[in-house]
Amino acid sequence: MILNELSVPIVLAPMAGGPSTPELTAAVSAAGGLGLLAAGYLTATDTAARLAATRELTTAPFGVNLFTPGPATAPEDFADYLAELGHTHELGTPKYDTDDWDAKLELLVKAPVPVVTFTFGCPSAAEVARLHEVGSEVWVTVTSAAEGRIAVAAGADVLIAQGAEAGGHRATFIDRVDDDATDPLTLLALLQILRATVDRPIVATGGITTGAGIAAALAAGATAAQLGTVFLRSPEAGTNPVHRAALHHAALGAETPTMLTRAFTGRRARGLRNRFIDEHSATAPVAYPEIHYATAPLRAAARTAGNPDNVNMWAGQTYPLAPELPAGELVRTLAADAKTALTTALSGRIQSC
Repeated sequence: MILNELSVPIVLAPMAGGPSTPELTAAVSAAGGLGLLAAGYLTATDTAARLAATRELTTAPFGVNLFTPGPATAPEDFADYLAELGHTHELGTPKYDTDDWDAKLELLVKAPVPVVTFTFGCPSAAEVARLHEVGSEVWVTVTSAAEGRIAVAAGADVLIAQGAEAGGHRATFIDRVDDDATDPLTLLALLQILRATVDRPIVATGGITTGAGIAAALAAGATAAQLGTVFLRSPEAGTNPVHRAALHHAALGAETPTMLTRAFTGRRARGLRNRFIDEHSATAPVAYPEIHYATAPLRAAARTAGNPDNVNMWAGQTYPLAPELPAGELVRTLAADAKTALTTALSGRIQSC
């Protein structure tokens, strides 16, 4: 198992939509962690090009993340929301697609990588078996014990436990408005529940930006920690300037709360609170990827104008702690800090019986 071969228990979160780059993936893998390359929103052709670029940058193992497609949404279910947005914003055409699912799976069968991870759902047992046949491990992101059991039944090798603190989209298999009234599980709670429920290695993700956070996840039973937000300020990341500026201001003390919203994409995601989120979260429907495509022009215009009020700036709850460091240096620093935190906890906090 690849987790046993890593020199540091750090996995890069894929962060589709801009921040993920071959350079960032390669840097994390070269430093002893496991870099993940985001294939979400890319065509199979673009994914192949990024795979090739990553392989040119490092010989260390890395993985690829795919979005598992969900069902289409009936146009009448989001028509009112688009009419609301259309009063003040230029919109694109809402559309449904499978994110080039079949072609990407075929690519990863023909050009295998050590690990393929999945978000938004679980691949079928047959699809898992195809990846196993070419030597790839299959990791599935889950947010509950029920999802964990589904992933194990399909043949997943590793579960990625995503806590409510995580930035970006919630990885829930099914996004339901009715579930909003129930608090999503925090990472620590989810780790404990999964450890008691399923027999698989677990990678912890959500709100981890320090070595102490990694240590806490390991102590709670995780084999490794997956971090995303902490890398957003690294020079290798493709984070857009508006997003970088907001993270920089937070590091100086000008913090903005994060919150979960469907306003930008039609799927629940955690990002920095701004005017668009405040004005439209209450009426945003469950309609992904239709709303994602519809709001693409307004988000692009806001990035060009340097306007943070109409941009989705995904970030986990501990984002103010993200430093501005090269990815490789950051991996080494986090690993050293995690080791120190574990040693300190064992030596100073637990008295011998």
